[in-house]
Amino acid sequence: MLSSQIQEKIDRELKKYPAEQKQSAVMAALRFVQDEKGWIATDDMADIAGYLGMGQMAVFEVATFYHMYNLKPMGRHTLTVCTNLSCQLCGSADTVAHLQAKLGIGLGEVTPDGKFGLREGECMGACVDAPLLSINNKKLCGHLTSEKIDQILAELSAEQGGQP
Repeated sequence: MLSSQIQEKIDRELKKYPAEQKQSAVMAALRFVQDEKGWIATDDMADIAGYLGMGQMAVFEVATFYHMYNLKPMGRHTLTVCTNLSCQLCGSADTVAHLQAKLGIGLGEVTPDGKFGLREGECMGACVDAPLLSINNKKLCGHLTSEKIDQILAELSAEQGGQP
């Protein structure tokens, strides 16, 4: 069941589209669920489909096509490293290796304390800043070095009172 807060946000989003095009709000609806719950379960997709009057498979197709949706719990801070060509040429493999060593997890995994999740993502459209990562699909961090990654992890840990 979608919370009343999510329903209100979807209703605001629906005002942007013609009444017969409710499905146009599907990406926003998925984001609202993820922002509230941290990830999107199959039941959430079914609820979105019902709310927007569209097929469940259509919602699932959108959620699985885009890399920004978490279809399983990915930790409080999901770190998504771009591993496309520009970032690869600028050292994203080193970025991934450093994060894996620092956090003690692999791609697609979450730290045991649930603070950090690590995954690879598609091009984020900021190749000039390669290599880069996004934090919870909200903040983009570029020109990554080991030192900069350590600083990012320290800042995120400080927000929640602990060490990475």
